[in-house]
Amino acid sequence: MRIITTGCALLICTFSLSPVAAETAAGAKAVPLLTKPLSGIDGKEGLMLTVEYPPGGSSPSHRHNANTFVYVLEGSIVMQVADGEEVTLNPGETFYEQPSDIHAVSRNASRTQPAKFLVFMVKDVGAPVSEPVR
Repeated sequence: MRIITTGCALLICTFSLSPVAAETAAGAKAVPLLTKPLSGIDGKEGLMLTVEYPPGGSSPSHRHNANTFVYVLEGSIVMQVADGEEVTLNPGETFYEQPSDIHAVSRNASRTQPAKFLVFMVKDVGAPVSEPVR
């Protein structure tokens, strides 16, 4: 298994995570799985969700303001943080994004196959999942 230690791939959305999936204009879908306050870490919560990119799906430049961990479940995704190298991740590979990273590239590597990945974040309680960067 290859471990990548910069960047992250997540769709751009500022929805509050309810039990209902959220979808972006590009068709990317985020499905919330769990949000819980972290015992012993005041003001922080853990968040788990899956993200699905349709063939050719992508997200505009954004940031998460969270420690973000990604595990690819299906397909391949391409990611790049500002000032970092573009990388392609395949099933079983992981990725980490620092709270200060700007996620410049986030897309499905395939125009014919979907991609799906699991995301775990440690973020401020109630903070948005991501925010746009212009």
